[in-house]
Amino acid sequence: MKKKPRDIKPHIGIFGKRNIGKSSFINMLSEQDTSIVSSEAGTTTDPVKKSIEIFGIGPAIIIDTAGVDDVGELGQMRVNKSLKTIALVDMAVLMIAENNFDNYEIDLINNFNKKKVPFIIVHNKSDIASLNADVENEIKKYSSAPILNISTFDKENKNRIIEIFNKTIPETAYKNKSLFDGLLKEKSKVLLVTPIDSEAPEGRMILPQVMAVRNILDKNSICVVVKETELPDVLELGIKFDLVVTDSQAFGYVSKLISEDTLLTSFSILFARLKSDFYSYIDGTPAIGNLKDNDKVLILESCTHQVSCEDIGRFKIPNWLKEHSAKNLDFEFVSGADIPEKDVNKYAMVVQCGGCVVTKKQLQNRIQPAIDAGIPVSNYGMAIAYVNGIFERSVKPFIDLKEAIK
Repeated sequence: MKKKPRDIKPHIGIFGKRNIGKSSFINMLSEQDTSIVSSEAGTTTDPVKKSIEIFGIGPAIIIDTAGVDDVGELGQMRVNKSLKTIALVDMAVLMIAENNFDNYEIDLINNFNKKKVPFIIVHNKSDIASLNADVENEIKKYSSAPILNISTFDKENKNRIIEIFNKTIPETAYKNKSLFDGLLKEKSKVLLVTPIDSEAPEGRMILPQVMAVRNILDKNSICVVVKETELPDVLELGIKFDLVVTDSQAFGYVSKLISEDTLLTSFSILFARLKSDFYSYIDGTPAIGNLKDNDKVLILESCTHQVSCEDIGRFKIPNWLKEHSAKNLDFEFVSGADIPEKDVNKYAMVVQCGGCVVTKKQLQNRIQPAIDAGIPVSNYGMAIAYVNGIFERSVKPFIDLKEAIK
C-alpha cells in the first residue's frame, strides 16, 4: 500500500536559532497553537508541518524547523534535518531576535542562495528590542532580502507578513500550469491509456491520470479514457486523435497500435515537462545507449511505498535497462525527499520518476546535483520510451512546440 504522498502545495520554511519565536510566528500565521511555544531553547526538535491558507497564494505548507544553533550530537542531527529542509521549500523565512545576527544567519543566507530559495528576514521580539540601524546595515552586507521588524504578540503584523509573502514566493510555486499547455486547441481529441495493475490504488486513479482528465476538460477538448486491454476496441471507432497519452509501462504495446502520424507521449513525460528541467532529461536519456558493465545507475523515487514485483522503479526499469544494454548494471535507489548530493559522480546516469507527489522546487533540487556534475539525467517515461525504440517519437510533441516558439 502506498503511503500518503507529501503535499504538493507551496512550502514555506521558518529557519533560525533556538528560542527566537519561530513557533510563535507560525502560530500567529495559522491563528492556531500549531507549534509548541516555550522559553526553553530547543523545544522544536524536528521539522513540523502545518497546512494553512494564505490570501493571494492559497493553501500552503508552513514548516517549523529546529534551531540551527542546537548543541551536542543529537542537536547536530536536528540541525542537519533543518538544513536539509531548505531544499524542500519554495520560500524561506530567516528569523532573528534581539538584534542578534552572526555566522549562523550568514550560513543560512548562503544556503538559501545556493539552493536558489527566495527568502525574507524577520526580526522578532520588537516589543523587547527593536531592530537597530547598525544590525540592519550589517544584514544588508549579506542580503538584499526584505527585512521586517515585528512582534508575534501583535496580530496586526500578520497582514504585513502575508503581503510580503505574496511578493516573495515565486508564482510557479502556487499557480498550476496545465499538463497540456501549448499542446491542445479547443475540441482537440485526446486518448488516455491507463493500465490498472497491482500498483494502482484501489478504487481510484492516480494523480497524473486525474490531473490529465481535468486539464483536457479545462482546454475545452475531448477526452477518452481506456485501459490498454480495450484500446483496440476504441481504435475501431475510427476516431482521429490529436494526441495519445499512455502509462509509460505500456509504451511498447500502445506504440504498435497507434499510427505513426498520431502524436504519442506518456503521463510521466508530461509531468517531467511540468515539474523539472525537461530538456536536461531529453539530452540525458540517450546516455542509456552508452552504459557499460558495472556502471552505477541511480533511481530516484519521490514517494515511499511497499515494493512489489510489479514496481516500476525497483524492478521493471532496472530489468529493461539491463536487457536493452546487455550489460551488468548496478542500481541504487533513493526514495522520499532525500537529495543525492554526495558522491554523485559515481553514477553513470540518474533516472527520476515523474514526481507527481512533490513540488517543482523539490524535484528540481533532487536532480540538480547530477546536472551540475554533468551526469546524464532521465525520467521514467523517457527511459522506457528509449528502451522501446520510440524515444524521439515520445518527445516529438514538445520538440515541435519548442521549435514553433522559436
